[in-house]
Amino acid sequence: MHLDVLDLRNFYYRTQLGRVAQRAIRTQVTALWPEAKGQTVAGFGFAVPLLRPYLAEARRVIALMPAQQGVMPWPARMPNVSVLCEETLLPLSTGLVDKMIVMHGLETSDYGGSLLDEIYRVLGPGGRVMFIVPNRRGLWSRSDATPFGFGRPYSLSQLETQLRRHGFTPELHRAALFSPPSNRRFWLRTSGFWEGLGRKVSSYLAGGVLMIEASKQVPAPRGRVSRNALRSSLEALEGVPASGAKPI
Repeated sequence: MHLDVLDLRNFYYRTQLGRVAQRAIRTQVTALWPEAKGQTVAGFGFAVPLLRPYLAEARRVIALMPAQQGVMPWPARMPNVSVLCEETLLPLSTGLVDKMIVMHGLETSDYGGSLLDEIYRVLGPGGRVMFIVPNRRGLWSRSDATPFGFGRPYSLSQLETQLRRHGFTPELHRAALFSPPSNRRFWLRTSGFWEGLGRKVSSYLAGGVLMIEASKQVPAPRGRVSRNALRSSLEALEGVPASGAKPI
């Protein structure tokens, strides 16, 4: 079941822990995707905290928010790009999206398989999608104090297996949120240190969230290709008497 959009907004924009989480995850996303010039970038679930870096150069940015969650206008003081949608019927044409970020979307969905099929459909050939989900082995999935404590947490192998079943090719993985999900001042002030240390020590085991980049690879056509030879003009006119010839 999806979380309420107001709870998500309040966590990321009105709590210090939420701002710490936003900064840690966005740093990893922009390291993997430093730019999207001239591209279409979409987010599903509650991905707006991670979409802002692409507003300036992307061809278009679209924030898809599922109906069960609710929608809020975003970005502030700019033309709205948020869209309320059904998660199994995204209001985008096939192959439109170059990059997509999914956060608080897959683990809380009751129709995960259909959602993955829709994401695959709207991605263009070679398009990339970043899934950000609670890490089954991390501390954040065990705490109800953050949105990552709701829904189904994943291990790396579980998520990769599910993505392959729906046609995606996992490319690489990262982790974020290595500090505890605590509002205590010590952990909040030292979060940057723990993020740097965690990335050096473990690529995913201790992180609160898993981040997997996957691509859409369109399979080549299979089977034999037959060519129908065109009949030559001689064959087509065979039996027609030549000019001046007497018919038989």
